[in-house]
Amino acid sequence: MDRRCLIRLSGYKDQDMPGENSIRETLTGIYPRYLSGLKLFGHKVLRSSKLLSLSCSALISLPTIACAQDAAIQAMSFGASPKDILYFSMVIGAITATMISAVWLIRERSKVDTENTELRAKLRDMQAIKGRYNSLIVDSGQKVVIWESKDKPTEMLGSLPAELSIPSSEREFLKFERWLDVQSATKLDLSLEKLRHDAESFDIVIETIRGDMLEVQGRVSGVCAFLRFVPLGDVRAKQASLMSERDRLVGALETFQNLLDVIEMPVWMRGSDGKLQWVNEAFAHATEAKSRQDVLDRGLELLGVQARENIKSNSTPERPFYDKLSTVVRGERRFFEVADSKSPSGSAGLAVDITAEEDIRSELENTLQGHVDLINNLSTPVAIFDRQQQLQFYNQAFQKLWDLGTDFLAGNPDNNAFFERLRADSKLPDQPGWKEWKAEMLSIYHSADPQQHLWHLPDGQTVHVLANANPQGGTIWVFENLTEKVDLETRYNRLQQVQGQTIDHLAEGVCVFASDGTLALSNPAFRALWALTEDQVSQGTHIKSIVPECEKSYQGTDGWRHFAEIITSLDDQRVIVEGRLELATGLILDYALVPVTGGLTMLTFVNMSDSVRAERMLTEKNDALIKAESLKNDFVQHVSYELRSPLTNIMGFTDLVRTPEIGVLNERQSEYLDHIATSSSVLLTIVNDILDLATVDAGIMKLDIQNVEITDLVERTQRQVADRMKENLLTLNVDLVNAPDLIRGDFQRLKQILVKLLGNAASASPKGSNVDLVVYADEDRVVFKVTDNGAGIPAEDVERIFARFESKGQNGQRGGAGLGLSIVQSFVGLHHGDVHIDSILGEGTTVICTLPLNCENVVSQTA
Repeated sequence: MDRRCLIRLSGYKDQDMPGENSIRETLTGIYPRYLSGLKLFGHKVLRSSKLLSLSCSALISLPTIACAQDAAIQAMSFGASPKDILYFSMVIGAITATMISAVWLIRERSKVDTENTELRAKLRDMQAIKGRYNSLIVDSGQKVVIWESKDKPTEMLGSLPAELSIPSSEREFLKFERWLDVQSATKLDLSLEKLRHDAESFDIVIETIRGDMLEVQGRVSGVCAFLRFVPLGDVRAKQASLMSERDRLVGALETFQNLLDVIEMPVWMRGSDGKLQWVNEAFAHATEAKSRQDVLDRGLELLGVQARENIKSNSTPERPFYDKLSTVVRGERRFFEVADSKSPSGSAGLAVDITAEEDIRSELENTLQGHVDLINNLSTPVAIFDRQQQLQFYNQAFQKLWDLGTDFLAGNPDNNAFFERLRADSKLPDQPGWKEWKAEMLSIYHSADPQQHLWHLPDGQTVHVLANANPQGGTIWVFENLTEKVDLETRYNRLQQVQGQTIDHLAEGVCVFASDGTLALSNPAFRALWALTEDQVSQGTHIKSIVPECEKSYQGTDGWRHFAEIITSLDDQRVIVEGRLELATGLILDYALVPVTGGLTMLTFVNMSDSVRAERMLTEKNDALIKAESLKNDFVQHVSYELRSPLTNIMGFTDLVRTPEIGVLNERQSEYLDHIATSSSVLLTIVNDILDLATVDAGIMKLDIQNVEITDLVERTQRQVADRMKENLLTLNVDLVNAPDLIRGDFQRLKQILVKLLGNAASASPKGSNVDLVVYADEDRVVFKVTDNGAGIPAEDVERIFARFESKGQNGQRGGAGLGLSIVQSFVGLHHGDVHIDSILGEGTTVICTLPLNCENVVSQTA
């Protein structure tokens, strides 16, 4: 029966034939109504059965009621009592009510029978519709799985084509992982979970293990969840297969790209136009891009234009490009092995960083060349023959030993020809059995063990021959001339004698002990320092015999018994032990216990008596100088304080005499008073400077750290030195363009620094010249630069210019007290800055003071 016939049986006309979607909607609508109809029919049947039982009871009681009426009438006729009549009336009433109920029950039963007939008809219609749709589902090759609730079994309708080899039983069918591929089973399980719990419909395409394609539709209707499995037709199956293959390829591509993101090799893909379409993280890192997308947006390239053109011209689909290229990565030249494959849709490439390998290869080549150069420069003759016994390498000592021509050696003779040539030139020892001897020599090529021979050459030389297998194949021949070795041994013995004589003539006492405590050697100075005879310290004497003799001069615990413990100790960690001994004889000796090779210990004694005495004398003198310096500072401070009071009085009385109230002064008197005031001011300045220096030296000067405005500081300094500049007809040029706004420091001390610098510049500058003051910031520091156009300072005087009371007049002027630059250096040091002087004779001098913007930060960092 085809699909059209099924639709006619279901009541559809040909022109109203429903499609697959309408059939699905009809099924999802009919089934819930079918279930609710069955429930209603059950309730009606139950209700009718109850009414029927009540009606039957009433009918059964009708004869009883009739008999009761007859009995009541008879009782009344027989003159029954009122009580009996009352009871009789109640019985009659009950019987009447029962009859009325029976009539009502009969009517209700009739209605129930009518409703039951209608419900049975509807049930038959629904079952017919359900049967028609079940037939339609079965014949259409589809399968529907229905879940009504968790406590009810799963219902399955229809079946799938047998050629799909899908399990037909409910248990096996619902085990999706057994007949679907892993990806499809996982996708279906996730979708079914969301359908049953979240009522989320879906339409997916799945693939069986055999590769057949199915469409699965998940829907919810009421409390029921449906799954509809539909085999796809040829075209749709092919389309679904292609989509599945596309999804698989996209997933594989994403997985591959994720893998490429992990590796540290730059990888790229280009389109047919040559532009980058995808790069990995290593490519973005190499091009210093923020991300992979940034590479694509900015068109960044790893390789240069020439390298890319080389790849483009040499890469073909049949023959990919593969070569070593160099490029700059993050400012460093790197070498890469680049592979690029081309296809009609574009190209893809990767670059492997081989910089380390190239460096190792270059280092290996240099090492091998170094070994060749080393062997070539060895005095020991060396020759290397390969597996074919051909000469591959020889050094100059080899050619010199055997006096072979360059032409012969350049021909790479074999080992046999080499021996024959030496025999022909009478350079080999005479051998009665030449062939046997030569065969023995050449047997090294078939042996893994080295061979050693002693050749006594006809010219009187003795050569030790060592033949060893070369790890790379062949044999290495080493010819050691024992004649030179004998000469070396002779020279070594002579050197030993010289060393012995040298030790004997050393002023330091030297003795060497073996690990068992026996004396190996000693020199005369050792015996003289410890008053020992030659017999007492003869070779082989044990240290225990020497200790009592030496303790006559020194009996301290750090003396010879301590030496004996260290010398005979079995401790592997031997260290140098040093110290000083004062002997009873008045000698002061510095000793050193020094471990030497062979388990020996050398004990040396240096007479430090004169040096120690001189050191003690210098120490005492230095202590005296320190004390004198302290007395000097105390004296200067005391005198300065004592001078300040009378100077203040002089300056006060001078100002008082100038007042009109005292009287009018003539010109000479005013001049004298000006000289007194000027001299007093200068002297007070000197006294204040001395006090400041004394305070700094005593370490009690405290800075009043505050925010100092550079502009205010310079303006106040200008006002203070204005008279000095005007007196010398000087122009002060101030440059604050690049100066900072604030500096953390002591305002008064900073102003004092500038006043001293400008005062020195004014003293050094010729009249009518300029003095420059430049202030500028240098990172976290501020620089004050004062420049004059004076005669300059000689280079030999720059070193001592900061010394106290160092003064030198210039331009015909008398020098000052020589404290200005010393105070500048002290105050700058208190601010953790430094002072620098640049001076050129005949051009002028520049004093540069560099101070931190915040000296408190410098103090905290230092702490």
